[in-house]
Amino acid sequence: MNDQYIEKLDQVWQIKGTRVALDSVIYQFQQGRSPEAIQDAFPALSLGQVYAAIAYYLDHQAELDAYLAHNEATEAEFSQEIARLYPKGAALKARIKQRLPETA
Repeated sequence: MNDQYIEKLDQVWQIKGTRVALDSVIYQFQQGRSPEAIQDAFPALSLGQVYAAIAYYLDHQAELDAYLAHNEATEAEFSQEIARLYPKGAALKARIKQRLPETA
């Protein structure tokens, strides 16, 4: 892959020169946030990097959507295994989630 702003390291897509995962920008974009709002959420990124990340996502949407779906499935499996191994921790997590306000 030859891209000025995006790289894949150890199976994780990142914004080059930062520790910000491409996933983070994509999720914000999918929620309808503007590039400026995304940049405010990730001050390590320049506005140009945010626009480049969005453009990269749009140019590789099928591949990245599959990557995100795989990560979400893996995370769900991992969470289930942790809940099985540590039921008290899972119960605490559920109580905390109930008390947190819903985000849009």
